[in-house]
Amino acid sequence: MRKCSIFLQAALCTTLLGTLACNKKNDEKIYPRVEPPTSVLSYVFQKGTEGYSCYRIPALVRTKSGTLLAFAEGRKNNCTDEGDIDMLVKRSTDAGKTWSKATVIWSDGVHTCGNPAPVVDQNTGKIHLLMTWNDGDDHIGEINAGTSKNTRRVFVTSSSDDGVKWETPKEITTGVKQSNWGWYATGPCHGIQITKGTHKDRLVVPCDYIEVGASRRGNSHVIYSDDAGANWILGGAVPADPALNPNESTVTELSDGRLMLNMRVGSNQNQRIYSTSDDGGTTWSALIQAPELIDPVCQGSLVSSSIENGFAVFFSNAASKTRNNMTIKMSVNDGSAWTKKKVIFNGPSAYSDLVMLSNEQTAILYEAGVGAYTDGIAFKVVPVSEFK
Repeated sequence: MRKCSIFLQAALCTTLLGTLACNKKNDEKIYPRVEPPTSVLSYVFQKGTEGYSCYRIPALVRTKSGTLLAFAEGRKNNCTDEGDIDMLVKRSTDAGKTWSKATVIWSDGVHTCGNPAPVVDQNTGKIHLLMTWNDGDDHIGEINAGTSKNTRRVFVTSSSDDGVKWETPKEITTGVKQSNWGWYATGPCHGIQITKGTHKDRLVVPCDYIEVGASRRGNSHVIYSDDAGANWILGGAVPADPALNPNESTVTELSDGRLMLNMRVGSNQNQRIYSTSDDGGTTWSALIQAPELIDPVCQGSLVSSSIENGFAVFFSNAASKTRNNMTIKMSVNDGSAWTKKKVIFNGPSAYSDLVMLSNEQTAILYEAGVGAYTDGIAFKVVPVSEFK
């Protein structure tokens, strides 16, 4: 009898363990297993938490009052670029030490609300968030072929209370997108406000597009506002180069007031390219190679600032031929050379955004994980003194 009891207990245990394993497997299909943050990854958004399977596409700004706003796409069911995706924000009032719970800025059922591109008006304190929308069933190939249910559309929302509440998104597609363009992306990263020269106070947001048709010709451009974000206008595109097809871009103001647009390209021997504008983004120079900025064909971010001993431009990306090695590089000659760097995380990493906390500190919001770069979106403060 005792023997039978032992066998029965073993059988029950085996069945129970199998059930638990099965349930765990099924649970992970819906909400992937959550890895605890490590000492090198301080997550702001972490997969499988707060009702979302995955978080991607970070953007970061510091408001006029000093609050940090971390934006991301909350992807409901998986990590793909299509489907049910919401636009989210978290706030920090202590320089990134702690963060609020996520606020949903925009949710449109099963459709895709994404590509955050926030910009702060330092005169009014208002935060403007440029975004894109597409039907959740439409894929990029269908949008570019002209066979999709809908097309990629552009919207803007604003906050006047430091990112606590947001206005209903307003569509601006017709003012910033040509009719022969299919795919369109705002950012994804922060925009800027010009601080000097003829176009002082202009709000500028980096964007890119792909034309409808088999050629899939794409290019990088900017949109801007000269009336404190009330209206948005299509600015200039960089010179077209079908061999490169620049796309996701990031913009900053250089020490002399020129703008620099730094771009991801699909076929350039894993190097970034850039262009400059001396008229506030209306026209752009010929494309320039940036051989020091190795890139895995991914998004990157620029920020510039006066520092203790001059002026610096910072650039972040996964600095390798694969999506690994999140690094910030520093230039003290307006991006002509990148002589200093700081490796942030040498594991899987991808999209990022930069902000200046002061002339002595920069900060980065970036995709990274021990297992995969889709594990979460982390935050890190980096003193300028640590760049070597």
